[in-house]
Amino acid sequence: MRTERNLTRRLDRVFARLDREPERPAHIDVPRMSRHRVVLFTATLAFYLAIVWAVVISSWLVRLDWQVMFFRPYQQWPQIHAFLDYYVVLGQRGPTAVMVAAWLGWRSWRQHTLRPLLTLAASLLLLNITVGAAKLGMGRLGPHYATVIGSNEMGLGGDIFPSGHTANAVVTWGILAYLASSPRARRWLSALSAVTSLGVGLTTVYLGTHWLSDVLLGWAAGLLILLALPWFEPLVTRAETGLFDLRDRWRARRGRTVPVPPVPVTPVVLKPRTATADQHAPAREPVASVRGSRAPAHLAPGPHTARSERTPVTPAGSRRPPHADRVPRGTSQPVRPLTGG
Repeated sequence: MRTERNLTRRLDRVFARLDREPERPAHIDVPRMSRHRVVLFTATLAFYLAIVWAVVISSWLVRLDWQVMFFRPYQQWPQIHAFLDYYVVLGQRGPTAVMVAAWLGWRSWRQHTLRPLLTLAASLLLLNITVGAAKLGMGRLGPHYATVIGSNEMGLGGDIFPSGHTANAVVTWGILAYLASSPRARRWLSALSAVTSLGVGLTTVYLGTHWLSDVLLGWAAGLLILLALPWFEPLVTRAETGLFDLRDRWRARRGRTVPVPPVPVTPVVLKPRTATADQHAPAREPVASVRGSRAPAHLAPGPHTARSERTPVTPAGSRRPPHADRVPRGTSQPVRPLTGG
């Protein structure tokens, strides 16, 4: 019983919060590029460049990639293969973008702001530009298409370095932590997005679709985008203001009515009456009002009376047509003389 009551109370609180009149979250602080964030961005960028350099010179990291590939994790633990085939979807751009956009769209509607959706769009645009350019620029082949054992497989027309699944998981789920409205929610969502992206990256290594160094570079690429988002906040604000202004102009144009031109009125000139006409005009007699003043109507019905006591509503007199032989009621009729037969 206590569990049911507690659950009912929690649901009542949730619905009460949903039914509350939404207001624009002016009190929510927009993340800024602080010194701590700049230090993290610089360190992550240095890690990114170090991974790229280690792969380019075919260092120990490339040898580790080949060792993991020959280990074939999908053959060592085949019982989890079916589950990881579905789990890796959390790193695909299409499904994850739709899910996160639906949640952020609901937040935008409730909070009367376009910032969540515009921030998501800016992060995905940065992800496509930076990760896509790196993939095409380095042209590394994946484990299934490798040609020479021990080589870095770069410049061969591939598009595997860095891992797009890993970078997309970091950005898509990390944007929820970036847009959190409280420090506690931001900490929990940051931990959840880190675990999710870590699992997606290791899953691609297990399935043999990515090298281990691809996953490391994908984590760094996604983290760089999240750390750089405060630099794009002024652009997001200007875009939001422009969209709201465009909406207001469209509404004003839709509700505009066509003015009706006034009808020209020709003035009528009245001639004054002459004194001669006033002398010869016959004097008008005052006409009495034909209709008498009506009694005020009462909405409430009066007391019930017998039919014989009610005032007749028919006009006085007989309704039959007049006849020469008929005498009105109340007058004595003349006695007719008796004539003998």
